[in-house]
Amino acid sequence: MRIADSTIQEVSDKLDAAALVGDHVRLDKRNGSYWGCCPFHHEKTPSFKVDPDRKLYYCFGCHKGGTIISFIMEMETLSFAEAIEFLAKRYGIPVIYEGRAGGEEAAQSRREDLYELYQRVSGSFHYLLMETAEGAQAKNYILERGLDEEALRRFQLGYTPRDRSWLFLFLTRKGYSPELLAGSGLFSPKYPQAAFFSNRLMFPIRDQHARPLAFGARLLAGEGPKYLNSGESELYKKGKTLFALDLALPEIRKTKAAYIVEGYMDVIALRQAGIANAVAPLGTALTDEQAQLLHRWADKLYLMFDADEAGQKAALAAVLTARRNSLACSVIIPGTGEAGGDSGNYKDPADILQKAGPKVLHKSAQCFINDFEYLVNRARTLYDPSTLEGKAKAAASLFPYIETLDSEVLRDSCMRELASAFAVEWQAAQRDFTVYSRNAEPKRFAASKEVPPPQTPRIRFGDELRLLAAVLVNNSLFPKLRSTLSIEELEDPWAKALFIALEEWFRDDAPGMGEAALPHTLVARIPHDVLRNYVVEQDAARAFSSNPELYIEEGIRRVKQKRLERRQAEIVVELRAQQRRETGRGLEDLLVEKMHIDAELRRLKEANE
Repeated sequence: MRIADSTIQEVSDKLDAAALVGDHVRLDKRNGSYWGCCPFHHEKTPSFKVDPDRKLYYCFGCHKGGTIISFIMEMETLSFAEAIEFLAKRYGIPVIYEGRAGGEEAAQSRREDLYELYQRVSGSFHYLLMETAEGAQAKNYILERGLDEEALRRFQLGYTPRDRSWLFLFLTRKGYSPELLAGSGLFSPKYPQAAFFSNRLMFPIRDQHARPLAFGARLLAGEGPKYLNSGESELYKKGKTLFALDLALPEIRKTKAAYIVEGYMDVIALRQAGIANAVAPLGTALTDEQAQLLHRWADKLYLMFDADEAGQKAALAAVLTARRNSLACSVIIPGTGEAGGDSGNYKDPADILQKAGPKVLHKSAQCFINDFEYLVNRARTLYDPSTLEGKAKAAASLFPYIETLDSEVLRDSCMRELASAFAVEWQAAQRDFTVYSRNAEPKRFAASKEVPPPQTPRIRFGDELRLLAAVLVNNSLFPKLRSTLSIEELEDPWAKALFIALEEWFRDDAPGMGEAALPHTLVARIPHDVLRNYVVEQDAARAFSSNPELYIEEGIRRVKQKRLERRQAEIVVELRAQQRRETGRGLEDLLVEKMHIDAELRRLKEANE
């Protein structure tokens, strides 16, 4: 299935570039364009430009650019189709789908019904907590933990009663079908009319767009697990979701950093202490998917896990996950630093809030050390560096961390710091690390059935790529290119990708030809971020604005000439091989082809003079 072109065009036509980008970036208008500090990297002087007429953005600092739709995709972590649906909803445009199978349409409708169901249930649980006598026990518990009523409302905490039958009766009376409820995750798989949660404090789990997906629940009395989470569903994948991300996103975008804590209560406690960029994994260690999600907006993570051994093991795993996904990292150990005179008794952020209050918690959250220093200190407690064996084990314990670093400078610096910390020779530590890396590689791939993704091909900024970029930013000249140069005459895969994008756009948007500017509908067809950024950069710099017709004519001649020269050289090699083999098979054909190439090269050189 796909969204109809008519819907995409209507959304594109109605886009207000300045308003949409302005939701994320403070913009000032200068000379018909809008400028602000780039949301994709740290900067103090605005170099991020939004062109409202062409509906494009470009940063002259980090060279990131594209259409406003791609900006929304990046900032909201959406696919292209999801971004169109998101914008269509904002502008009140009905979304029309083409080629949608009946099953796919039913699945989409079911997902929308589940979102609406969870929204209603979340509101009902919140009402039961805040307004009923039965919910008073849960409310008093949370207030005694040091949270205030504002926190209860902000996170929409709730309560589910002891009676397991009330929820099914309540929802069926509201018109929900038993079939939808049976697959919602809100009821027991064995007893479809019995609520899954009973007599628990409820924590709604939302996606980044604030849509409820699932619940976490804390037991208040009786037997059972202390915390119970919804099972995974078509809406909810715990390894790809973070608790309170929707509330933390504005501050994460602003600071380019996020606090990672273990539990729901820790997130809420930090928020009440003025730390608004805190999130939590959902019953698991921090996953690569969660780190990649955060890396869309953050450059650094602050890990504040429980002070016990289990919490510190989780912190170690999170450090490696963060670094493996190019996130800088620092660690905070609750109960250390400036957390108060009796700091050693504090277990986690929620404990600090309850026992010492929000000011002490805020101060404690600022007492962090970088991840490498944390790992060195931990190695000193686990091993005895005064012994030869202890030195070797302590040094080796940091090898997994060093391996995750994506900078050779960082690796070298850490290796030298390691050698100094444990009083070993740097060269010896480096040799041990080399052996570790060589042995670890096959073990990783043996343990993983996944094939590592191929590396992105390197862009060669040669004649072919420059020619196609010039045509993109002067798209009215594409008919001239396609009539004189075929895609088969191109060797550069990046140039071929641009040719295909132009061809597809030309066929679909032929009535719009004649634009001198780079239209966002064309940019959206460029298949790779690196390539798209290159083209937008050339357009923003007006690289091909001076006599583009002549530049493109000469570019076509250069591409043809270089291709002919390559084939000419190949023929010479083949002719020599024929002579060595002393056979005449194919010799005449090669000579005829060479004669034609020689003549065509002479013609091109004469035209160039």
